[in-house]
Amino acid sequence: MMRRIPLESIFLRQEEAPTLQGKLAAAIVRAILESRATPGTRLPSSRKLAEALQISRLTVTLVYNELESQGYLEALPRSGVAVAATVPHARLRPMKDKPQGQPPRWEDWLSDHKLPRRVIRKPANWRDFRYPFIYGQVDPHLFDHNAWRDCARRALGTREFAIHAADHYGADDPLLVDYICSNTLPRRGIHAGPDEVLVTMGAQNALFLAVELLGRIDRLAVTEEPGYPDFAETLRRAQSPTTFLPVDGDGLSPDMLPEGTGLVITTPSHHIPTGATMSLERRIDLLRRAKDHDFLIIEDDYDFEMSYLAPPAPALKSLDDSQRVIYIGSFSKSLFPGLRIGYMVAPAPLIAQARALRTIMLRHPPGHLQRITAYFLALGHYDAHIVRLRESLRRKRAILESALKATSLEVAGAAVSGGSSIWVRSPHCSDSARLANALQADEVLIEPGDVFYETPPQPCPYFRMGYAAIREEAIEPGVALIERATRRVAA
Repeated sequence: MMRRIPLESIFLRQEEAPTLQGKLAAAIVRAILESRATPGTRLPSSRKLAEALQISRLTVTLVYNELESQGYLEALPRSGVAVAATVPHARLRPMKDKPQGQPPRWEDWLSDHKLPRRVIRKPANWRDFRYPFIYGQVDPHLFDHNAWRDCARRALGTREFAIHAADHYGADDPLLVDYICSNTLPRRGIHAGPDEVLVTMGAQNALFLAVELLGRIDRLAVTEEPGYPDFAETLRRAQSPTTFLPVDGDGLSPDMLPEGTGLVITTPSHHIPTGATMSLERRIDLLRRAKDHDFLIIEDDYDFEMSYLAPPAPALKSLDDSQRVIYIGSFSKSLFPGLRIGYMVAPAPLIAQARALRTIMLRHPPGHLQRITAYFLALGHYDAHIVRLRESLRRKRAILESALKATSLEVAGAAVSGGSSIWVRSPHCSDSARLANALQADEVLIEPGDVFYETPPQPCPYFRMGYAAIREEAIEPGVALIERATRRVAA
């Protein structure tokens, strides 16, 4: 008797595709693959499947025809539709009884590097919250989707497909690199050639590459306290001894650098998380000490595009006359986090080593994403987006600051030139982690401050409020809920 795929094994999942035909095609392919159906296995008739799913029979017929053209199905003469001999898994042998054996002791196999101790956690369903005061997410209404689609059509057109289809090994998209060299970097006062730029999978990938190459067990690293958690975790993975220095209103103080410093990681434009901007005097002093005491600096130029209250301070890299600064930037924060396109700027010998290391990890970031981003930048869409973004942030920040003034909450740090978050202290509730947990019942999200400290205050009274993704009309009532919760949790 001919085998059949059970009717009940074909069901629709809303998240699998935007259209009904797409959902049905995904459901049929899933049923074929999960059941490991052999060629010739019959599918339900179009009439029965349409009735079971309560959809049009024409929709089922169209999907069957489409899957035939893709090699998943074949029409049987006067016998309906069956799994084709060309189905992708057809050459795989059916799995018999799974062999049983002693699993390895993973604690013995894995290295001594512990899992990250400090991680900024954001619920995957943050969009469902009415008051998402979280950093690193965007307001989708500000993004020009039509412009991005146009750039995608250009990048994925027939003329350029051969470029993306080829293996470029460790090479980056020349159009994107050219834009970074001729437009992005000069705006920060930086001049670099193509051999001094590496495209990365976001700023985090650039940081990892730099620390992997420069961090050593005999080289003391210094970073900020509080600071971006991934700085500490990346240094820890490199087994680099690390000193954490406090940050004040002018950023990291070079006076506090310990003897023997070999590497400094800093966010001088908008410090994470306080928003402090390193003063020009400290920047010059830090560079002077780097020359005199022979150490290197990794500059994460975090959030510099978000300077809407005052012009951004010059990048540390722009003041460097001895090639001691490794500069890290990203388009992911200003466009959308899922893009994961960043870049590293450094002397050519270091970039060559970073490119070699990246090549054995992932070759290069996806070529089509690089080219889409390059078109989006080159055609002026990025500049227009930044103008919209800055204006939106200006309005939201004004609303947020006004709302905070009506409460007991204290602004402990905020970038004077702009930014997209504010560092807040509660005089009533000293445990921001407990406060954050309590607020989720009110559909409010904040980022507890303890994650930014290597040795957090016990307990930590600080928390960060991002305002890029929240709606303007939700800011004031959200702040009011936070104020009430601080008193309730403190009690």
